[in-house]
Amino acid sequence: MNIGIFTDTYYPHINGVVTSTRMLEKELNKRGHQVFIFTVSDPHVTYAAPRVFRLPSMPFAFLPTHRVTFLYSPKLLVNIKRFHLDIVHTQTEFPMGIFGKIVSEFYKTPMVHTYHTMYEDYVHYVANGHLITPKMAQQYSRVFCNRAKVVIAPAEKTRDYLEDSGVIRPIHVIPTGLDFRPFAKENFQESQKAELRAELGIGSQDPVIVTVGRVAKEKSIDVLINQMPKLIEKLPNAKFVIVGPGPMLEQLKSQAAALGVKDSVIFTGEKPWESIPLYYQLGDVFAMASTSETQGLTYIEAMASKIPVVVKRDRSVEGVIIHGETGYCFEKDEDAADLLYRALTNREEAKFLAEKCFERNSHLSAEEFAKKVEEVYHEAQALHRARRGA
Repeated sequence: MNIGIFTDTYYPHINGVVTSTRMLEKELNKRGHQVFIFTVSDPHVTYAAPRVFRLPSMPFAFLPTHRVTFLYSPKLLVNIKRFHLDIVHTQTEFPMGIFGKIVSEFYKTPMVHTYHTMYEDYVHYVANGHLITPKMAQQYSRVFCNRAKVVIAPAEKTRDYLEDSGVIRPIHVIPTGLDFRPFAKENFQESQKAELRAELGIGSQDPVIVTVGRVAKEKSIDVLINQMPKLIEKLPNAKFVIVGPGPMLEQLKSQAAALGVKDSVIFTGEKPWESIPLYYQLGDVFAMASTSETQGLTYIEAMASKIPVVVKRDRSVEGVIIHGETGYCFEKDEDAADLLYRALTNREEAKFLAEKCFERNSHLSAEEFAKKVEEVYHEAQALHRARRGA
């Protein structure tokens, strides 16, 4: 099949949508398909990549680190005909997703949509939530998803939300897969970890908590920083390493300073994707307090790295992180410090849970992900043919 993927964010930007899109692109190509990526321009990209097409874009006014396009090229729309797309797969409900829908309608090509983001948790980015309300975000999600033939949800939580929102299209739950190989412990030498510890000012015996991802309000990193004073009372040399860029960076640094833990909370800023697996290996524990995830790829990356996971209980981790079986889940924010202490001091138990988590979730492979998405494409084509023949 010839598959067009339309996304508002793509490499070298790093986030869950980019990881999912690139993984799918790679695996579908391996399965013999041709994948074409349609995305926004990026001033940091000075090279042309095969089958990647970038539309002119500008920084998003409410979130300057993101770029958006509003210039749909009629020439590109006409030129897309030569790709003979069999499927349009949108990864966003916004400008590039809208362009994907235009392509779908123009060429009468079936459209599949992946719903990655619970936008009710993100409306604060637009005029502090005064311009777009959670209800408006929900209504828009319903309208967009109902324009697709089939919808993909990364988790049961997402499917339930869409059904409650009034989406009537078939919805398939397909967790994003992961190539486990870059995260394997065997890839890294102790000298590499020691060098990174030294670079970050972390002692060789300091217990390390790590979190990876966008440093943004919805990730609730502030919850974990608030717990650091309590943890440090018991483990004075504990360190919390926060890997990633984002709009809350300076605010969280100020929070750490105000709590008197600035020397224990380390912000690395943005790092190239190729180095991220080493940062996971730096951690004795991975922690996350977010409840806005649709799946939480970082949980899966931590699992692939075989480090214990401490997270806030949420439906996005159901069946993956099970308290006392495959990791640790806290209900109340104030319980996080106790669980982190337990994971950092009871190393044998934590290691056992990390191994169990890896064993139970090894089915979340990139190959299985692409295979299931491919099945959805065939379903969308069948529905499209049935409708046209009606």
